This record gives sequence, C-alpha cells and structure tokens, in this order.
Amino acid sequence: MKYTIIFILVLGSMCCTSQENNNIHDFTRVKIDMILEDSISIRALDIYNDTLIGFGYNKGYGFINLKTNYHELIEFEISEKTKNENNWITEQRAVGFNNSSFFSLGIGSPARMRKIDLITKEEKIVYTETHDKVFYDAMLFWNENEGIAMGDPTEDCLSIIITKDGGENWTKISCNDLPKTEEGEAAFAASNGNISSVGDNTWILSGGMKSRVFYSPDRGEHWEVYNTPLIQGTSTTGGYAIHFYDKDNGVIFGGDYTNPTKNLQNKAITVNGGKTWSLITQDNGPGYKSSVRYIPNSNGQKLVAIGFTGISVSNDFGKNWVELSKEGFYTLRFISNTTAIAAGKGRIARLIFD
Repeated sequence: MKYTIIFILVLGSMCCTSQENNNIHDFTRVKIDMILEDSISIRALDIYNDTLIGFGYNKGYGFINLKTNYHELIEFEISEKTKNENNWITEQRAVGFNNSSFFSLGIGSPARMRKIDLITKEEKIVYTETHDKVFYDAMLFWNENEGIAMGDPTEDCLSIIITKDGGENWTKISCNDLPKTEEGEAAFAASNGNISSVGDNTWILSGGMKSRVFYSPDRGEHWEVYNTPLIQGTSTTGGYAIHFYDKDNGVIFGGDYTNPTKNLQNKAITVNGGKTWSLITQDNGPGYKSSVRYIPNSNGQKLVAIGFTGISVSNDFGKNWVELSKEGFYTLRFISNTTAIAAGKGRIARLIFD
C-alpha cells in the first residue's frame, strides 16, 4: 500500500515526565499547549514510555516524539478503484503500543491491522477482516506479547480479536465463547476508550440500544457481562469510555452526542470490579463526554472527562465536577500526575492541570 510521509515542524515545548509527586491539591485550572495543529481529525492515541505519541486519524496514523519534537504523519493514498471495489475506509480509530511496535486498526471493511516497527518503521498488515458489519473501536496491550482489540458485532457477539505473539497474529474469539449481544448493542469508536485493563482483568464497554460492561478476569479467556444504568435505547446513547483505577474502582462515561448538554444517566462508578454501577452527579456536572481517565496517583479520587464540549475535572470521586475549559477534544492519556496529552479535531495538545 502506498503512503505519503509528511513532516511537521514542532509546535510547543518539552513535556513533563512521570516522576512528579502525588497530587496534594484540587485541580481548578488547565493550561493548554498546542503540540500539533493540522487539518486532521484524531480519535485514537496511545503513549509509549511517556515520550512517544502514536495516534490514528481520519487518513492514516502518525507519531510525535515529545523529547526530540519530531513529528510524522503517514497518510494513506487510496485509488478510486480500490476505494470502490473494497469499500475501504482509511479512518484509524484503534491504536496501541507494545514494547517494540505500534499498531493501527481502521474502521470499515476490510478492517486492516498494521504493525509498525518502532526502530525500522517497517509496516506490515498482520490482520484483515472483511464483513459488511465490521467496525473496530479500540485496542490495548496487556504486555509485550498479549493484546486485544474490540469492535461492533458481525454476528451475535462483540468482535474481539487477541494476539499472544507480539501482534504477529491475531485471532477472533468465537461467539460460542462470548456473551451474546442484544439487538442494537455495539460500541462507539469515539476515543479508543472502550477497553480498560488492570493486571489480568479486562473490561469492555458497549453502547447504543444496550450499554453494558463485558468483563474478563484472565485476559480474554473467559467473559461475563454486567448491566449499567447509563442512558440507552437509541443508536447514539450509552457508554463511550471506560477506565479503571484499580481492579475494583472504575468509571464509565457517555450520554448522547446528539444531545450533549443532557447530564442525566451519563456517568457511573463501580467499587466492585464492574459487577454493579452507581450513577453519579445526576442532573449536574458535564453532559456527554467521549473520554474519561483517572488522574494517576490520586487514589482514584480525581477524574478528567473530555469531549467536543470541553474539559471537566472531579476532585472527589465524581461527586462534583468543574468545567476547566470549553476547548474541545476527543481523547486523552496521562503522562504524569498533572499532565495529559489530548487530541481532537485538527490538533493534539498538552494539558497541564493545576
């Protein structure tokens, strides 16, 4: 597959490292430093060793090295013949690192998983799936060898693929080994945030007509499913992002992106590993958000939620929220106790919380 490499001059300053002290105060402000501004849309990112950003965008994937300020965009060139014959979509919305490679997976059919060597930059396709319903939403790696990606159902279960050899080969789990999905239950490729893991424990969040949490205690070998109290019942409602602070404490966030100010039944927490969920901040705090993360080393007390409507923080386990900015982003990952990388329409930024 042909591609074009575009080099972009740095915009922004050097990043912080992850060696900062634990948070000791409530966050009330955020400083936004732009790293990249371009006519692209980014909904998926991952960070390697707190310094290398890998991201998927609407025409390919890219990298930003926060130490050297080196930027690289790789844009796919697709002929009209290929596009029409294969119905191929370039949008990359699931990405992840292991210790030696970066992986990027596109939505639409045929779904293609690319593996990019971090040293040689050699790219190869390690998984392909063709189906009129194929649509992958998120990815993560448990360790150097084992990883998982999830997507919408092509049959009567979620699409879940697993690698155990460093991403060289991926295997789709049979629906015989997964809980059945319900009519209209799928997931949202809004932030590469539908999967979370702590140790061997893995959680996947669905949305749409039904919004539930799928749980595996053993890296995808066995699965259970739990109900959530989030708004659901239409194709645009439900959970959009999930994150666990430890094996017991987690948060789910979403709503309805077509009604982003509605803040009922759009956020919930668990204290028992996802078995049950309790709504928080009803009719108060932020409405729809596409990404939520616990702030590192905050004992699960501090949360940040972002979306195209802005950036909000909670300093008390989600009970109360403060809007810090109306600047819109789709996804974020923390690189320290006070610093995160966020991406969205046309930009990547460093968010510094204070």
